[in-house]
Amino acid sequence: MRVLIVEDDPGIGELLLEDLKDEGYAVDWAQDGNEALSLLKSFPYDLVILDIMLPGKDGYSITRDLRTRKETVPILMLTARDSLEDRVHGLELGADDYLLKPFHLVELRARARALLRRSRGEASNKVKVNRCELDISQKRVWFDGPEVKLSGTEYTLLEYLVLHSEGYFMRDHLMEHAWAGEASIDPRTVDTYIRYLRRKLADNAIETRRGLGYRFIG
Repeated sequence: MRVLIVEDDPGIGELLLEDLKDEGYAVDWAQDGNEALSLLKSFPYDLVILDIMLPGKDGYSITRDLRTRKETVPILMLTARDSLEDRVHGLELGADDYLLKPFHLVELRARARALLRRSRGEASNKVKVNRCELDISQKRVWFDGPEVKLSGTEYTLLEYLVLHSEGYFMRDHLMEHAWAGEASIDPRTVDTYIRYLRRKLADNAIETRRGLGYRFIG
């Protein structure tokens, strides 16, 4: 699988380059939009990881150009813009998924795998952490065997915790990801939804540590 990273931040670009190479991908890295378009015309790629804010042509222009040429390569947009309008704009132009900066590599890998599998006609992208299994593409959950029915918000919160099970997260961090753009949400709502998840999964599925926050154990 050949992946093109389009990112002008040297720190992020180097990090993605090394991580994806370690995952077994063949990886090219363009640091501006014009270089990216030149590479995209020269080589067939299986996935493009595309920053929006770039020197030369920006990520929106690159996406528009690719889709105008009927190129179907999956595009995962990276953006520091967290407004709903910006995200919708990228998707409407033809991006397949987006990831907000700062991001965790484990989530980027999972989203990349999902897009690659989808492009090959494989609808399922399952992630398993201990007793919990998620099908990210279909938003389904199994815990200790049986399938568990969750609300949309419960699933969004659980997915984030599972994909980032290596760390602890405070309420405000979880609010940014599970309730993005909803400024009126009370921070204690996170505690309520954690209780819902524990009831549906298991009391010990999500750990709490004072001063650190919540972590998914599974």
